Amino acid sequence: MIKSMYPFWSAILSALLAQLLKPIIYYIRHRKWKLQLLIDSGGMPSSHTALVSALAMSVGLQERFSSTIFAVTMALAVIVIYDAANVRYYSGQNIRVTQQLVKDVQENLHTEFDDPIYQTKLKEVLGHKWKEIFGGLVLGIMIALIFHFGL
Repeated sequence: MIKSMYPFWSAILSALLAQLLKPIIYYIRHRKWKLQLLIDSGGMPSSHTALVSALAMSVGLQERFSSTIFAVTMALAVIVIYDAANVRYYSGQNIRVTQQLVKDVQENLHTEFDDPIYQTKLKEVLGHKWKEIFGGLVLGIMIALIFHFGL
């Protein structure tokens, strides 16, 4: 069962390991624990990238890299990685800019906006930088190889 389903399990394990590594890597960089990273998106390494790269690599190893199912998983991986690195990353940047604009306007007008929409705290980190993508890619490929050759 595990051997036949190993693409699924390597993908899940890769995503979980990426999430577990995020607070550890953050601690190494900042000397401060941020356990919220266990459940947050964004950060190093990309769990989205780890999941889809492990899935694509595992399917390629199990079903051959010339198979249709590998092509499907590779296409899925490209879409997810592109989304994580571009669409979601720049959405996070837009949130940061928008919040700063609201703050600046309120300070310049010396007023608070009454509408609760302006009080909404939005998540700034949604996507990934390319080095975070690369970290997830390496992690996912390594887990897929360990599963394939280790089981």
